[in-house]
Amino acid sequence: MDPDSFKDFAKEMAEYITNYLENIRDRRVLPTVEPGYMKPLLPSEAPQTAESWKDIMTDIERVIMPGVTHWHSPKFHAYFPTAQSYPAIVADMLSGAIACIGFTWMASPACTELEVVMLDWLGKMLDLPKEFLACSGGKGGGVIQGTASEATLVALLGAKARKIRQIKEQHPDWTDHEIVEKLVAYSSCQAHSSVERAGLLGGVKFRLLEVDSKYKLRGDTLAEAIRKDKEQGLIPFYAVATLGTTCSCAFDRLDEMGVVANRENVWLHVDAAYAGSAFICPEFRHLMKGIELADSFNFNPHKWMLVNFDCSTMWLKDPTHVINAFNVDPLYLKHDMQGSAPDYRHWQIPLGRRFRALKLWFVLRIYGVENLQRYIRNHVAQAHEFEGLVLSDSRFEIVADVILGLVCFRLKGTNDINETLLKKINGAGNIHLVPSKINDMYFLRFAICSRYSESKDIQSSWQEIKRRANEVLDEQSVSK
Repeated sequence: MDPDSFKDFAKEMAEYITNYLENIRDRRVLPTVEPGYMKPLLPSEAPQTAESWKDIMTDIERVIMPGVTHWHSPKFHAYFPTAQSYPAIVADMLSGAIACIGFTWMASPACTELEVVMLDWLGKMLDLPKEFLACSGGKGGGVIQGTASEATLVALLGAKARKIRQIKEQHPDWTDHEIVEKLVAYSSCQAHSSVERAGLLGGVKFRLLEVDSKYKLRGDTLAEAIRKDKEQGLIPFYAVATLGTTCSCAFDRLDEMGVVANRENVWLHVDAAYAGSAFICPEFRHLMKGIELADSFNFNPHKWMLVNFDCSTMWLKDPTHVINAFNVDPLYLKHDMQGSAPDYRHWQIPLGRRFRALKLWFVLRIYGVENLQRYIRNHVAQAHEFEGLVLSDSRFEIVADVILGLVCFRLKGTNDINETLLKKINGAGNIHLVPSKINDMYFLRFAICSRYSESKDIQSSWQEIKRRANEVLDEQSVSK
């Protein structure tokens, strides 16, 4: 069969996707396969001749689905959500069909210009300071990165380039190597591992600073670390404030850190990968108090705003430092309109980029701000519903403030008993949770993830947790 004739089967795949998502509750959330399960199911070499579409569709259920963890099941409460919706899926289809690589404005003007407008739309929805927006007429603007990890690294490299330039103005005889050896960056010890990894990739020292009793990094802690490093002849240049940590959804004191960073001429980057979506709701914007003091801000609509992965939005007050850090300008990428519009290849690590702004455009238009706000608020309400259920059972305790869609809880007792509880929960496979640990305290994370999640799912998941807790406690009493 001619491969081009498969265009007729697009409708069948669309129907399969719809049936999969609308009936996802019926699937076991965690697969039961072992590593290497797929190898016996597939031939050892690619087919020499074309196979039938019917056989491929059959093999989705035979080969693929047995090894899928169903992230969009309302029984999935692990990690943080990864967003998804039909408008975003359809937009990805169109992006795949257009298949442009928008590294310059000329490479596909619509790809660049829609991204500029969408980042302004979204920035206004968050009520970001106008200095971050392209429409303000200043230097600022936004860009879609692949992940928050990339955004953190891009900001670090921009901060590094800025600081090297500043130091060379003061000490023209210092080499880049001598300066980089002295550079030091800072974040909370609760920051995502990708923050520390950015320091490794950027080749600089990275300090993980202690947090307060609510797991927040405070301004005075940052100030003291900077003071000590400057006394040692080091050069502070970059700090990350996390709004909504992975471990417990804690919020660093951005307002305090911003005062310190601005005073010390340290680039302040805000990582709000998960929590940033909530800032479209006015009642949650107090959580980003001090945002006007930041140099860059990032969050992932692909986590909690119904936009499929990948779509990590980043704003910079002055992209010049990033552009200077990444600017390699061969003749074959030059064009007559340079300087009149962004060439986003200078704002990111990869050269190539997909038409990701289509997903934002479709989602924002199909849902509208009001429905997106309702979606966020519904998930937060479900988290508080689960918090109430935990508090109603004296055997359990809540270990961190429930602010958005994450509840951190544990059985009262040892770490071992909570590890056993988690193994039983995930072993049964009816729901899926992951653990975390702070100050040697092991606990379970319950995240509201699925756009299909309802109160009945929260109640059902709680019954499953209680059932496994009963088993653990019964076994413990027998062993005594």
